[in-house]
Amino acid sequence: MLLRRRGIRIVTERMILRLPAHSDFRAWTSLRRESAVFLQPWEPQWSNDHLSRRAFTNRVHWAQRAHSGGTALPLFLIRQSDNSLLGAITLDNIRRGPAQVGTLGYWIGQPFARQGYMREAISTLTHHAFTELGLSRVEAACLPENRASRGVLESCGFKYEGVAQSYLQINGRWSNHVLYANLRHDRRGKVQDITPN
Repeated sequence: MLLRRRGIRIVTERMILRLPAHSDFRAWTSLRRESAVFLQPWEPQWSNDHLSRRAFTNRVHWAQRAHSGGTALPLFLIRQSDNSLLGAITLDNIRRGPAQVGTLGYWIGQPFARQGYMREAISTLTHHAFTELGLSRVEAACLPENRASRGVLESCGFKYEGVAQSYLQINGRWSNHVLYANLRHDRRGKVQDITPN
């Protein structure tokens, strides 16, 4: 990991994970627009100005404040070979004190899905959370039917912990989510998934 004056920069095998910048607006808007049909079933409903420059500017300012305040680590996934924006990953709701926990959220643009980028990002950011941030637990949640998201979490060492009823509003309706967690010192065996297929 390299720390820079303007923020954080985490280097993986194929990517650089860094805070969003105002100069990312066109790449972000283009990728989100191009991937809308792919992403919207799994995300909160987009506001009318979701792809606007103003909304993106607010997103950049929030990312900087959250990082400075230690409450979140919102990072863009930038491919090293050509500087393409691939998606984003956020370690959010970082809680200190006796909890030492954060919640992981992520998305990948449709052209880059199922190429191992998100697995690389999740593994790297989870390691960073444990070794650099001193967290004890990283949590994640996804829709039960999102097999791709569940698979990538499981391949990164996250274990199924249960179901949260009406956990988040996704695509305009309250949805149950399956809960996963990765522990810095995990002594658990495999936890059986009892969600319906």
